[in-house]
Amino acid sequence: MPGFVVHEGATVLCLHGGQATPTAPNPRVSVSGQKITVQPVPYTIAGCALPPPPNGNGPCVSASWTTGALRVKASGQPVLIQGAQAVCAPTGTGVTVVATQTRVKAT
Repeated sequence: MPGFVVHEGATVLCLHGGQATPTAPNPRVSVSGQKITVQPVPYTIAGCALPPPPNGNGPCVSASWTTGALRVKASGQPVLIQGAQAVCAPTGTGVTVVATQTRVKAT
């Protein structure tokens, strides 16, 4: 499934509204003037609204991507695309790529 390539300035949110940011964008590839992100790079999450125990099992602290582009790689790693899936720790919920650049797609 093709999707737009995710870059460091993309709006990525946990399902509870926390802002996710990449820990290490790929330094060699840029789209729309911003570095892209690849699958093995985790994201940190700030501002998650899920309450801590005992009222909830949050807040979300980090996200690990489980899928990326199948055919496009950067530095030997799958590029993250808008439809990629991630799992947040410690909650086990996902993230949503809300907004990204709209010029470059990958499969």
